[in-house]
Amino acid sequence: MTQFEEIYRTYFDDVYRYIYRLSGDKNIAEEITSDTFFQAMRTLDGFRGECELRVWLCQIAKNHYYTYLKKARRTKSLDDMDSPEPPSCEKSLEERFIDNDQAAQIRMALHDLPAPYKEVFMWRVFATLRFREIGQIYSKSENWACVTYHRAKAMIQSRLEDQTYEK
Repeated sequence: MTQFEEIYRTYFDDVYRYIYRLSGDKNIAEEITSDTFFQAMRTLDGFRGECELRVWLCQIAKNHYYTYLKKARRTKSLDDMDSPEPPSCEKSLEERFIDNDQAAQIRMALHDLPAPYKEVFMWRVFATLRFREIGQIYSKSENWACVTYHRAKAMIQSRLEDQTYEK
């Protein structure tokens, strides 16, 4: 087995689940995951080892997903989009991710968060990284990652509640 085959077998599920949670669509997750490993295969020699290999692959996947979203926005008109139901204030933020309709609103609220809150939240929720690992990505402490995650979560919760009261 080649080095790349071992990497593919080891990290495919992690990358796929990360993109699936971001997109909520299995077809998109499969496409983005394939693109991610294709790019990783071409650029593996450039991996410097400054972070874990899984983190590097998820960063590639995230970039491919954002590129996909930009292309999709250019091709969709606002009239073609369904308006999602407002989120229920009684559910926790994590429970809302399970419901795809409400997940779309959470993704919209997440998209508007400033850096590094958006990134830290995504690493924690979508890639299920530990706070220690997130802190390493930013060369910060585990505590910094934990505080940043909880602040991001509070910002998202606040934005979702604001949207509920506006309607």
